[in-house]
Amino acid sequence: MSVHHQEVPSLLGRIAAAMSEAIGRVREDLSGADPVVRRSEHADFQCNAALSLAKRTGVKPRDLAADIVAALGAGGPIASAVPSGPGFLNVTVADDAIWEQVAARLADSRLGVGVPEHGRRTVVDYSAPNIAKEMHVGHLRTTIIGDSLARVVGFLGAEVVRQNHLGDFGTQFGMLIQYLDEHPDAAWHQDELGDEVSAVSALDTLYRSARAEFDADPEFADRARARVVALQSGDPATVAVWQDIVAESERSFRAIYDRLNVLLTPEDSVGESFYNPLLGDTVDELVDAGLVVESDGALVFYSDEVSGPEGKPVTLMVRKRDGGYGYDTTDLATIRYRIRDLAADRLVYVTDSRQALHFQLVFEAARRAGWLTGGITAEHVAYGTILGPDGRPFKTRAGGTVRLMDLLDAAVSRARAVVEEKNPELDAAELDRIAELAGIAAVKYADLSTSRVKDYSFDVDRMVSLTGNTGVYLQYAHARIRSILRKAGDPDTSVDRTVPLQPAERALGLELDAYGAVLGEVATTLEPHRLCGYLYDLARAFTTFYENCPVIKADEPVRGNRLALCRLTARTLGHGLDLLGIVAPERM
Repeated sequence: MSVHHQEVPSLLGRIAAAMSEAIGRVREDLSGADPVVRRSEHADFQCNAALSLAKRTGVKPRDLAADIVAALGAGGPIASAVPSGPGFLNVTVADDAIWEQVAARLADSRLGVGVPEHGRRTVVDYSAPNIAKEMHVGHLRTTIIGDSLARVVGFLGAEVVRQNHLGDFGTQFGMLIQYLDEHPDAAWHQDELGDEVSAVSALDTLYRSARAEFDADPEFADRARARVVALQSGDPATVAVWQDIVAESERSFRAIYDRLNVLLTPEDSVGESFYNPLLGDTVDELVDAGLVVESDGALVFYSDEVSGPEGKPVTLMVRKRDGGYGYDTTDLATIRYRIRDLAADRLVYVTDSRQALHFQLVFEAARRAGWLTGGITAEHVAYGTILGPDGRPFKTRAGGTVRLMDLLDAAVSRARAVVEEKNPELDAAELDRIAELAGIAAVKYADLSTSRVKDYSFDVDRMVSLTGNTGVYLQYAHARIRSILRKAGDPDTSVDRTVPLQPAERALGLELDAYGAVLGEVATTLEPHRLCGYLYDLARAFTTFYENCPVIKADEPVRGNRLALCRLTARTLGHGLDLLGIVAPERM
């Protein structure tokens, strides 16, 4: 594969530019108007500008459309532009222009995709499990949506700063550390536990025991509270145990991140404890700016933008009556730090939709404090809930929270059964390998392919299906194309631009040309399902092409061109799946 990179402008962009120039030639006062070019079911593209511009000119839309056609310059990718209906322009692209795009994208190390996010420092906050607690089904969406968005904006040139905002501070740690101190025989280090139980699982169980003792024994409760003070004041022995708990928890999280093919590392972890020393200064700055008021001994920020019941403004609790701080203050210190110290241009918070109001208030406070200024954007990437087959929030049969590792195990187990049924000749090791890749892909794709603001049902049988809009279907599509290329000897092919296009070749070529634009949409809207939908449409376009256009048995130069389409499709599918954090196997 070439390491050369040259951005390849899309056909849609080139046609829009040609139409825009033609509109300016027809009427100078219309220069710069949106040419309104879209893909079309009736032609390759449709230009709808005449419909909207006719009102400004007093000319009939169909007459204006004819004038635009007459003003089109020679050359360029347009083979024909024909007025239709009340004033649409149906645009057909020249065959050689499509082959030219295929050749240019194939020759480029980045598939011709540019870097529109270049120079934009983007902080992506996602995953955020709690130390000493197991990751559960509620952590799935933030982790894989956040990771995919970080991959996409990073590929498009942004300088991505991943932030894993760990829950690593609070009274529960004093309770747990005191309990561990009084029960020195309790096993909770991974080295002591073996492979069957994770450190966070052991710590979670021990915390529940500590909580029960805290509630039942006032003397233990007093010792636990004293331990919280010791932790907050930096007592070396207490801090050492706390750091050990954090490290063991991170090892357990790492096992899940590795399995999910998520890019988070310990270096990306910035827990709540990190911001503890910054809380006082943050509050002082808000006080000095006159943005908080005293209310029953507490300090409160009142929103100017959001009203609650009876028209009363909604509030953030900046400092509690007892002088303590909560997560409102931590999130205010966090946004201030990310803007000032991390020099972020764009802040992306991937948390569930129930926190929408909280972040709306945090962003408002940051704007009014002068931290979040015009050139910096802050966005809450909200998402819905994972539901069980019964349409209710996903729980265990006993009504408890579903462990994330158990959920992944279930998907891999189901995928193994499906793969084994389709490929009974596979040995156990190969079956395990494919089942792991397919099961994880199934879970991730089912989530990412759903519009993130919607709830979705966790249905393992549907997720691991080899047909329909599933991750496993796309993995098989990629592996199938790689198999075709291997059968052809994987030759280096050149594209002959003079070969006439068959309809299925044209459809596939146009689909391949849209990849960069789709990635741009994902980066702008922060909606990974747009990429999933594109990859599914691409795989279907390839199937139609392969069923209608023989590849290996075709004569040259048709064979070479079709192999080029195969190679570009495989690279685009593989690359797109990678941006979703899904492995695209060479063989399945």
